[in-house]
Amino acid sequence: MSIYTRYGDQGFTRLVGGGRAKKNAPRVQTYGAIDTLNAQVGLTIAGLEKEDLLYAELVQVQQWIFDCGSDFATPEEKRPYKVEGKLIKWLEEKIDLYWSKLPKINQFILPGGTVAAANLHLCRCFTREAERNAVDLFEHQEAVNMEALKFLNRLSDYFFVLARWVNNQAGQSEIFYENSVSVFNRKK
Repeated sequence: MSIYTRYGDQGFTRLVGGGRAKKNAPRVQTYGAIDTLNAQVGLTIAGLEKEDLLYAELVQVQQWIFDCGSDFATPEEKRPYKVEGKLIKWLEEKIDLYWSKLPKINQFILPGGTVAAANLHLCRCFTREAERNAVDLFEHQEAVNMEALKFLNRLSDYFFVLARWVNNQAGQSEIFYENSVSVFNRKK
């Protein structure tokens, strides 16, 4: 069996369930952005020691990101979706846990700090890009797993909080954006 099919030579790709789409279609853009995100998470993990507490956690998150991409590659639920509400709940619990261990902030911070934190900020950015693509797909009246869309939204918050937590654990001070308005303390 060959790795190449030549199917993409004409600008098309196959979807889950056997359908085909142009490589620049909103659905393909969405799961392509999720693939980019997953590669960035892999790069972040590569900078960690296996004994690091975050190593196993981020490998698990990578598995879920792959599930998320698979869901967006599946039009009209040709197979049961993989991303469910329990993943969002897990993310919310982790966000709340890490956030509770951080100093309060009321303005934006500049991405950076340690290499691990900077990589996590990139994960956050790639997650937001994937989310924008997913919203575009949804606005094209395409079938979308709404739990996967929620997952992406929560995932970007997770990476933001985790980047702050990693810097905090390393004793790395955050650099505040000088022209920031007051944020993170608004009433819901």
